[in-house]
Amino acid sequence: MPDAPGTSAGAVLALIRAGEATTRAEVTRLTGLSRTAVNARVAALRDLGLVLEGELGPSTGGRPPVQLALDTSAGVVGTVALGRSRVQVGVCDLGGTLLGHVEEPLDVTVGPDRVMALVVDRLRAVLASVGRSPEDLRGTGCSMPGIVDRDRGASTATPLLPSWDGVALAPYLSELGAVPAVFDNDVLVLALSERDGHLRHHTDLIAVKASTGLGVGVVAGGRILHGGRGAAGELGHARSAAAGDLPCRCGERGCLETVAAGWALVQTMNEQGRSVGHVRDLVALVRSGDPVARTLVRDAGRRVGEVLATAVTLLNPTAVVIGGDMAPAYDTFAAGLRETLYANATAFATKDLAILESTHGEMAGLVGSGLLALEHVLSPAYVDRRLAHAAG
Repeated sequence: MPDAPGTSAGAVLALIRAGEATTRAEVTRLTGLSRTAVNARVAALRDLGLVLEGELGPSTGGRPPVQLALDTSAGVVGTVALGRSRVQVGVCDLGGTLLGHVEEPLDVTVGPDRVMALVVDRLRAVLASVGRSPEDLRGTGCSMPGIVDRDRGASTATPLLPSWDGVALAPYLSELGAVPAVFDNDVLVLALSERDGHLRHHTDLIAVKASTGLGVGVVAGGRILHGGRGAAGELGHARSAAAGDLPCRCGERGCLETVAAGWALVQTMNEQGRSVGHVRDLVALVRSGDPVARTLVRDAGRRVGEVLATAVTLLNPTAVVIGGDMAPAYDTFAAGLRETLYANATAFATKDLAILESTHGEMAGLVGSGLLALEHVLSPAYVDRRLAHAAG
């Protein structure tokens, strides 16, 4: 007979990870299991290498209790952030701490074969650099631009990545071992990266990724919204009055991206005779005080604020978090965004609204992808399957 919900070994691990149960007595109280059942579950988790016992806690009379904790050193997860123009690869411990990472400039439109071969090679290198091997890998999380079919682990219906459409990516990572690989959209992963940051204080927030493209990750009641077909958050392709009939790289016209995304700002700079190769170069000019760059980025913030105001009015978040390649120019971009967001959203929705910089900056994609992997490999269902396999 299967365990009742909330009483399996995997569920016990979830309580330990959350800090809700640090002793066997607390597990017994929270689950209603007998002491014998709790001992069996803790022993199974210990044998799987997931739980540490030790470091005696304070005594309340009698023998001090033995504390339980997740063994964050019991393995690692790979973390991959695929951007339009660069690839970041890293390794996290089971607590989500980034142990090491590398970054490579690469245009992902070259296709999955070349990109994923590089990812596998760099993941091997990072594992070695932190004293680990592929045998220590428990899973890999990967973020990527565009709409992602999470069940298949593939990009889908993303006009800018036609060579990736429908290509399952997990098989590429299987070279590193038979462990799970999970995938999600880069903007939603940005929102997930705030799990140990702004989400501690704001369970309803909108994370804006202002980079080569534009998108938002919506968190409602602590849950990230994916939408019916996984396309939630495509803010950059919402219509903007400021864009008029300008052609967008997605094939449509009048998208917000045409007046506010990094690719459009770079294009504008080059049309004015300023040699800029990437939005990161533009941001560097902003930080050096270049007046033209500052005006462009502030205006981009204004355009985003105009469209975002409707989402803020509808969803009533308590925070808007700014991330992506424009985040280092946060003061300039956020100043423009505040101007139009507050002017166009309802006063009630913006009364206590916080506009914040992303917690992890340039590392947000790697931190979020690591958490994506950990949510899977440490989930009660997956842990219970591992235990069943070990016992069978």
